[in-house]
Order: sequence, then structure tokens, then C-alpha cells
Amino acid sequence: MILATDLDGTFLAGDAAARHRLYRLVDQHPGIRLIFITGRGLEAVMPLLSDPAIPRPDYVVCDVGATVVDGHTLQPLQPLQSMIDAHWPGEQVVAAAMRRFTALQRQDVPQERRCSYFCDPATLAPLRAQIQAAAQALGCDVLYSADRYLDILPPDTDKGRTLAALARLLDLPRDRILVAGDTLNDLSMYTAGFRGVCVGDSEPALTAATTGLTHTYHAQAPGCGGILEAIEHFALLPADDAWLKPPAVKRAEGADLVMLYHRMPFDEVMEDGVLVQRPPRSPNGIIPSLLSFFQGGQTGSWVAWGIDDPKRGPFQTHMAVDAERYPTLTAARVPLTRQEVDIFYKRFSKEAFWPMLHVFWERARFREDDWQVFLEVNRRFAEATAAEAAHGATVWIHDYNLWMVPATLRELRPDLKIAFFHHTYFPSADVFNVVPWRREIIGSLLCCDYIGFHIPRQVENFVDVVRGAMPAERLSWESCAPRFLTYGCAVGLDTMTTRIRVGDREVALGAHPVGTDLRRIHDVLARPSVRNDIFKLRREIGARKLVLSVERLDYTKGTLAKLEAFERLLEQHPDRQGKVTLLMVCVPAAREMTVYRTLQNQIEQAVGRINGRFSRLDWTPVRFFAQALPFEEVVAHYAAAQVMWITPLRDGLNLVAKEFVATHGIEGSNGVLVLSEFAGAAAELKGAVLTNPHDPADLTAGLLQALSMPEEEAGGRMRQLFGSVEYYDVDRWGREFLGAVKETGNA
Repeated sequence: MILATDLDGTFLAGDAAARHRLYRLVDQHPGIRLIFITGRGLEAVMPLLSDPAIPRPDYVVCDVGATVVDGHTLQPLQPLQSMIDAHWPGEQVVAAAMRRFTALQRQDVPQERRCSYFCDPATLAPLRAQIQAAAQALGCDVLYSADRYLDILPPDTDKGRTLAALARLLDLPRDRILVAGDTLNDLSMYTAGFRGVCVGDSEPALTAATTGLTHTYHAQAPGCGGILEAIEHFALLPADDAWLKPPAVKRAEGADLVMLYHRMPFDEVMEDGVLVQRPPRSPNGIIPSLLSFFQGGQTGSWVAWGIDDPKRGPFQTHMAVDAERYPTLTAARVPLTRQEVDIFYKRFSKEAFWPMLHVFWERARFREDDWQVFLEVNRRFAEATAAEAAHGATVWIHDYNLWMVPATLRELRPDLKIAFFHHTYFPSADVFNVVPWRREIIGSLLCCDYIGFHIPRQVENFVDVVRGAMPAERLSWESCAPRFLTYGCAVGLDTMTTRIRVGDREVALGAHPVGTDLRRIHDVLARPSVRNDIFKLRREIGARKLVLSVERLDYTKGTLAKLEAFERLLEQHPDRQGKVTLLMVCVPAAREMTVYRTLQNQIEQAVGRINGRFSRLDWTPVRFFAQALPFEEVVAHYAAAQVMWITPLRDGLNLVAKEFVATHGIEGSNGVLVLSEFAGAAAELKGAVLTNPHDPADLTAGLLQALSMPEEEAGGRMRQLFGSVEYYDVDRWGREFLGAVKETGNA
């Protein structure tokens, strides 16, 4: 069966249930081919090709038959397209010939090989003969629609004749072609002799014009429902065709909240041949925060990957997370081989998407075979989630590793409420559009009910990307003040979009900076061992000021620029020599991630150079630790440091900055936060000393300002910072995010 269908009012119309049923049938049935045949220009069709909810057509006939392309490559279908081109005099020639008809208004829509006009019916009627003569003089045809629209087209070109030529070229059986439309613009498809359906609510003029055609069926249901009626009426598929059956109703039991993260909420290690769980090693990861949402007793599932290795024994698809603390939470493990993990996460995500997201697009390496692995892994996550979720459950997907999950999940479980939180920075269209699969990614994200980012700038960047890929309407927006900085930093903004409409789908958006777990930091600071560590650190530093830097090894963190700025400080202000120590904790990347080896060597060389230039017997300017420290030790360093120096070149948020503020707020001390204005946290942490990490002089000046700051000013800034961090803690972040999700409706 070949379905050749108009779009607006036909394939894109009808109730949601009918659309879902027809789309599923066309998308999954191995015996159905799809042709879009529309008056739209190709540019206006492309957004539909990005929508994962709409089946991808095998061929696209645009511009009322004047443009014919392959639906997968979007390349012209030859020799058919060349034959049409050969008889088209060109847009400017046609436009010039029509210019004397001043009543005609050129339609401002994308179009090729046609010129489309609008005119009041009463004015148009007496001009028809003159317009026809002018078009014939150019060797063109005129096609009218609804007595007010007209297209100047290449000769012998309309939907019906182009479809007939396409059928001959591809040797398609005419008796297996079903055409579908709803306006008089589609009439040529029916008069070309194909079986056809005029869907419900069609233009009366089309219904009247096709009443005498025995091969045309007039459906009752509009849009997709009418097409389904026609498939049954013409018996184009066997009555017992398994694909015609609606999908089985999903079970009602299952998890009410499903969390999707790229890894488990615990570390898995082999001990004596047995797979055991250990607490996460990440000192400031998001995992403990996400786990806290399952302490209320609601049934939950945590979907993440697990290594499928025969050496580890039979793969366990389900495991308890913590039977005592989270008795109703189950870990659902998605089996991945080590090679799949290496490609999906350690190589592709970090070498393709990570640099692009952080505006280092020149470092991005895009491989089609890696993308296919990425798609497969995301599909498995979606399938596992569909099996875990109760009817109407909320699914909370985390970060760019799982971009493509919403598309598959929406198809599998349209009943679910899908929310997505983007932990990393989201760049503007100028950067994001370097991704070869940008349309597929955006199409998948738009299958969500709610999408959250850290700060308004990232929300607007997302909207910018969407508007560049497809028509989008900004439905609502709100002021960013007073919650966020507006013009006070590089990532500030005055207003933020909160809801957009794309096609018939509405998606809600919001800014939700991740908060800090103050209870955890308070508990750590109360431990005698940590108090002892703080005392020893302070005694070791003595009267000197301790500048602390804690970050992962990554080129986005600006570590080299920071070291060079510290070197300039010692060089330009020799009075600071011996009076300040920079302690850098740089958590190395996994050994498999070779992209960071050169950077680590450069950092170590810079540390060696600075210490070689300025060290004294009793003072080492830079103390460098290329290792991950336990969270308790990190907190002790926070408490002992007078200055926290965080200067990423680009960062989605930066939780380290908030942990430092929380530590000093709880301690009642006056630490100074020096923060890159390109970190997301800069938009909300009022009271920080903001610095531009791309400006070497400003980097040095920001540090000098912090080292020279009077205690009164430092105290005032810290009180302001702690007030924000204390109020907008991780619990409030989770409550506000899930509250915003609850207020949305299913797409």
C-alpha cells in the first residue's frame, strides 16, 4: 500500500487517538510506503521531518507538484525534477510578468518553481482570463484554490500529474495507491484516477467535485480518522492484519515516578566474584539529591545502564537501591556492553556533544556510526522506562546523554507525563546547529511535556534553536528579575519564555538552578574527623590566605587560564608572594577518555613552572592534586579556604560554588566567592565577585579584589549568597521542578 497524502487538514488533522493509530500503522507496517504531497514548500515541510511523532515519508512532493525529493535524503528525485525544472522560466521572470496585476498579493511562504498569490474573490474573477493569458505566454499553468488563491506553475504540473509521473518512475502499482486530501487544491489527485479519500470536514467544493468519482470515498471522520476509514473501505490491508490492531493497554501497576539517569545511584564493583553496591564516589554529584525524592514512599524506578559482562554472571535487570532508606525504589538496569558504554558515554557524548554544548564546537567530532549506537542505547532506555512506569506516571529524564528517549517513549507510552532536565549548558542556535542530527534531537525534546534548564539564558537558547528548525509560537513568558540577574553578567536575561507551541503540541519551559543539599554539608561539618581536618588545614596554611579551586579535568573549566592569572598576580604584586597559596583539586577523567591527557600535561607543566619561579623553603605557591577527594575532605577544604576561585569558560551551573557558600554560611565565616560570569550560577548567586575568564587581566583583577576585600564587605556578600543558597536548596529545586511538571498537560 502507498499512502499519498496532503498534510494540513488531512495527515496532520483528526483527533489525537486517530493520529496516533495511523502514524503507528504507517511507521511500523513493513508493507506501507508514505508520500507527502502538499502545497507547502520544502522548507515548510522540513520541520515535520524533525518530529519523531510523525512518520518519515519515503518521498515528498511539494509546491503543488513542482518539487519532488527523496524523503530521507531530501535530494531531488531525478530525472523527474529536471523535467519539471526544464519548463520553469524562473521566479523573477514570473514575478515580473504578474507585477502588472496590482491586486495580486504575493504569498510570503517558502516556495520553489512556483509563484503563489492571494486576491479578493470579487476582484480576482474578472482578471482570470488576463492572468491565464500572461501565464500561457510564459509557458506556465495557473492553478486556483478557494476562489482566492492561485499558483503559477510549470506546465502540466499539479499534485495529480506529478504523483502519476512519480508512480511511473518508481513502478508503483496504481491500484495500491491511496490519495487523501481535504481541499480543492487536491482535486487533481482524484481526477488522475487514483483511489482516493476526501476526509471528513473537507471543503464543500472538493466534495461536490468528487461526488461522481466511483473510486473516491467520502469519509465521516476528519483527518487521520478518515484515512483509516478509507483503508478499511478499499480493503487495502487484510482485515486480520496484525498491524491494524490497536496497541495493548498498558498495565496500571508500576512506578509513579521514574528517574532516568545515565548511571546507577550506586557504584557497582566485583568483590570475590560477586557484584556489590557501593556509595557513589562523586563528591558533588546530583545522585544523592535525586535519591531524596524517593524518601516519601511513592513507588519509584531508577533506570540506568548496567554492564552486561558474562564474567559478572547472569545480568540482573532489577536490583534494590537501598531497602532501608528507599524501600519502594527499584533500580531497573539497562544492559550495555563495555563497548557500548565507551561509545555512548565516554567517547561520543564527550567528544561530540560535550564540546559543542560548552561552545567549543571546533573540538566536536561527529561520527554517524557512533550516532547509531547513541540512538540504540536511548531506545533501550525508553523501552525499559515504558515497562517500568505506571499508567499516567511522571518520567524525569536527565541530561543530554538521553536526548532521544522522549521520542521513543512518547510513541510507546502516550499516557506518560515526560519531563526533561538539562544539566549541562545549552548553547544558542549558532552553535547547536553544527550538530548533524540537530533536527532529530530537537524533535525528540519537543515530545516532552516540560523541559527545565538551570537559568533563563539556557531556556532562551533552546527556544532560539527550536525557532530556527521549525515554526514555533511563544505563548507565555515571565520576567527573570528578581530571582535572576538580568544585565549584571554574561548569562543574564530580562525575560524568559515559559511555554511554546509547535504544531499542535505545547511544551512548558522553566529555569530551575539545582540547589545544594545543606543537610548533608551540615552533617559533614559536625563530624569530629572533619573538624580535625579543618583545624589541620588552617594550621598548615597559617597566616597565609588559601585560594581553593575544585573542578574536574576539562578544557571547559579554564584551569590553564586560571594558573596563568595566578602567575601574573605573583609577578605584578610581589608583596603577595609568600602570603597566598593556591590549592587546586583537579579530578582526572577516566583513563579511557584520552582527549584530556594533553590538557593534564599542560596543567602539570604550568604548576611546575609557577612553583619553580616563586617557591621558597617555607612556601609553595601552587599545591596541585590530580585526584578525587572524599566529600568530607572537600568540605574541610571549603571551610579552611578564604577564597573560592571558580572560573569555567562555560558551565551549565556549578554546584561547587554553592557548596562553598553553604559551608561558610553554616560555619558563619566570611569566605569570598570569585565566579566566572559564564557559569550558570552567576545569574543567581548575587554577592559573588564575577570575573571574565576570557580576559586575562580581569581574571587576575578578580582574584586580587577577593584577596584585598575588607572583612565587612566579605561578610555582607556571604550573607547575601548564603541567603539564596539556603532558601533555594536541593529540596526546593526538586519540589518546584516536579510542581511545574504537574501543572502541565500531556502533549
